[in-house]
Amino acid sequence: MGKIKAVLAAALSVTLLASLGACGTTDEADSNSASGKSTTSSHPAAFDVSGIKKDPDIAAKVPESVSKDGKLTVGMETSYAPGEFMDEDGKTPIGYDVDLSNAIAKVMGLKGEMVSASFDTIIPAIGSKYDAGISSFTITKERMQSVDFVTTFKAGTAFAVKKGNPNKINPDDICGVKVGVQTGTIEEQQATDKISAECKAKGKKPVDVQSYKQQTDAATAVVNGKIDVFYADSQVTGYAIKQTDGQLEKLGKDTDIVLQGAALKKGSGMAEATQAALQKLIDDGTYAKILKNWGVQSGAVEKAEINPAVSD
Repeated sequence: MGKIKAVLAAALSVTLLASLGACGTTDEADSNSASGKSTTSSHPAAFDVSGIKKDPDIAAKVPESVSKDGKLTVGMETSYAPGEFMDEDGKTPIGYDVDLSNAIAKVMGLKGEMVSASFDTIIPAIGSKYDAGISSFTITKERMQSVDFVTTFKAGTAFAVKKGNPNKINPDDICGVKVGVQTGTIEEQQATDKISAECKAKGKKPVDVQSYKQQTDAATAVVNGKIDVFYADSQVTGYAIKQTDGQLEKLGKDTDIVLQGAALKKGSGMAEATQAALQKLIDDGTYAKILKNWGVQSGAVEKAEINPAVSD
């Protein structure tokens, strides 16, 4: 799946940076234009964290090495919408991981500071350059040897079809169906090899895989009736549904689910502080609101865990 980076790091440059204009969003100026804000509706506005209060007990758990400058510095690779990507100005990080990072920082009594970095450079720099790495990291046993993790999200793969599923596609049987994927993703490989092989074994037609350079093109093709199904990471699929303003709907349930999390300096106490902050946000409903804002509520975890049990 697109940014399950422990699985296929070379194929994971999935983005949804552009507006799905052809799918029902608009590029017309809005009422924010006079204030200098974005004049397009290519993505949701950042979640407003200004009302989140510092929790003194949780703030006390934050190591002095982190709290002394009043900032929570978070490393992230900003090329993966809707998790973490750059706004239209090309310099402002946005996305649900950005909102979560800012919300966690507020609970800790700190100011969130997002730093864009190459993905493979983030974990080695946690504890020196970054206080945390929050960038759709899949939690793996190998990574937990270097850093502590706190679960933030569960990601998988998911299908979407045109609203109302006019072609009556069965999520458990997409043999012979035209499926749109982004070129180079794990979904392309799964549809071409695994799913099609299963179809052939049943004596059915293989999946008709249609590859596109961008996820937005595949989503648009479903809305326009050129193909039947959009297949992508669960969060990308959810975001596409939100961006098309209801012209797409989810088909079936998320599959191939893995846990993602915030990477923290091992043994520093930051995992305990982050776990407490995120659990507070889960319990008071803020976490759910942030995910819903980006259309990725299906990835919500019920409990923030430190170094959860994961498969190899």
